[in-house]
Amino acid sequence: MDYPSRNEIERLLGRELFERIPFNIAVIDRDFRVVAANKNFEEYFGDWRGRFCYEVYKGRSSKCENCQTSRTFEDGRVRVSDETGVDRHRRECHYVGHVAPLYDEHGRIEFVIEMTTDLTETRRWQREYNLLFERVPCYITIIDRNYRIIRANEKFRETFGEARGEFCYEVYKRRKSPCRNCPASITFRDGGEHISTQTGISKVGTPTQYIVTTSPLSRGEGEIAHVIEIAADITEVHRLKVELQQAHDLYESLIRNSATGIIAVDSSGKTRIINPAARAILAWKAKRPPTLKRLRRMLPEAYFPETIEGRSFEPVETEVRTASDEQVPVRFSAMELKSRGKRLGRAVFLQDLRAIRQLEKEKLDAERLAAVGQTVAGLAHSIKNMLMGLEGGMYMVDTGLRSGDAERIFNGWEVLQRNFEKTTALVKDFLSFAKGRLPVLKMIDPNRLARDIVGLYHETAHLQGVELTFEPGADIQPAPLDPDGMETCLTNLVSNAIDAAVMREESDGKVIIRTRDEDGTLIFEVSDNGCGMDWEVKQKVFTTFFTTKGGKGTGLGLLTTRKIVQEHGGKIEVESVRGEGSTFRIRLPRARLEMLLHSSTSGDEAKQEK
Repeated sequence: MDYPSRNEIERLLGRELFERIPFNIAVIDRDFRVVAANKNFEEYFGDWRGRFCYEVYKGRSSKCENCQTSRTFEDGRVRVSDETGVDRHRRECHYVGHVAPLYDEHGRIEFVIEMTTDLTETRRWQREYNLLFERVPCYITIIDRNYRIIRANEKFRETFGEARGEFCYEVYKRRKSPCRNCPASITFRDGGEHISTQTGISKVGTPTQYIVTTSPLSRGEGEIAHVIEIAADITEVHRLKVELQQAHDLYESLIRNSATGIIAVDSSGKTRIINPAARAILAWKAKRPPTLKRLRRMLPEAYFPETIEGRSFEPVETEVRTASDEQVPVRFSAMELKSRGKRLGRAVFLQDLRAIRQLEKEKLDAERLAAVGQTVAGLAHSIKNMLMGLEGGMYMVDTGLRSGDAERIFNGWEVLQRNFEKTTALVKDFLSFAKGRLPVLKMIDPNRLARDIVGLYHETAHLQGVELTFEPGADIQPAPLDPDGMETCLTNLVSNAIDAAVMREESDGKVIIRTRDEDGTLIFEVSDNGCGMDWEVKQKVFTTFFTTKGGKGTGLGLLTTRKIVQEHGGKIEVESVRGEGSTFRIRLPRARLEMLLHSSTSGDEAKQEK
């Protein structure tokens, strides 16, 4: 077999390698013309024939200022350089050029060969990587095995300062030695990713919180050469977390120490909050909060899901049942809990009224006892005058009997009868005022009660030239009232109003009784167009033994009226203008009346059980 000669092999290799080598190859003469080029070169830079290298490579019309080919022609050295040129589509490109001399048989450099490798895509990726590395909104550092920072991004430098060549623990934390449980050191040991929360010190000395992730970046001979640390700044999140915790602690302390009972239930009906005040009101001693079913037994029905949605309940006085099934008077309000329009649940607020009720009772008793004391002091004078009247009458009757004077006997008997009636009225009013009792409540129609009073006094008013009328309120519902007590109140007010109307200078006296409901309060009004009262009289109108009727009154009627109204949980007001008339207004909150009814009912049941 004939083997090809060495020259033939070299010729074949030269031709094949020139075309097949995966680089752009061009041969350039001393005039800087491209005299030969492989297919790769032509596909990358375009047609080269008859053109200068600077035209083909750079799109220039003159030789490059820093021409590597020119230098190789001069000194015969091989050169490698990074270049920027234009490709055959006239787009900017980046490549690495290797320039080497080609010698002739005399050792002269007639040509140079230039091999180029495209770096356009590599450069683009490198730019994008560098841009990402620098601009990513977190801290990025590359750390070697000695914990020195060999590269850091812009965010890191802004926060911690220039750090290249510095130890990471000095830059991050101003320490003189490596950190305990350093995530980078763990990654160097096991090659895994590790995450931890750290606190550092910025270049201006302020604490900086961040979450750091460490990952192996490159490997040497069987070991990790570098670690990349990526840290997200959570300083603001940490600050907000601290503030949120402080706010939570503040609200928790307020709720825990509030004298108002607070209960909160989430949208699923689970009790989330029941503070100590609520536990005390409901006598709830169990550690676990009450269930929704249990709350339904203790709280007003209006609190629960089917009725509360979209509503808030203004404070009302009502009752709740304790865990031991006792009734407790409370001021109750409820509200829906929302966040950004989403319903979270509902809350109830309870103010224990037992102490207030006791104080009101004690105040009422004290007022009554004080008035009794004043009355006892005044009784001596009143009874003395009445006794003198009785003695005078007895004397007239006695002397009339002795002398047989019938007229003197009759006149003496009238004096006795008049003083006896005054004594009886005084004693009855005093006993009515002095005795303390809970009203005996029954469900009655307020309009019917007022209408009966009008019927009782209509003829009396007419005989005195006074028009007595009734203006009933619309849709007045029955209310729990003490019929005898409220009849006494209205009787006193109507009688006084008729007397005041009679005292008018004109003869068109009028008295009007009105009823109405206003914001859950039942109101009785008695108005007259009589003589009215000035400021001084209005201040004394509810005091003991004060009367504008002279000898006709005992001064206990309005005081008794106020006592009865207070026993109903209400109050009485007066408006009056001198010469124009007066209006007495009784206000009875229906919630208080209902509570009194339940209390009296519970008391009766307890007595029956005994």
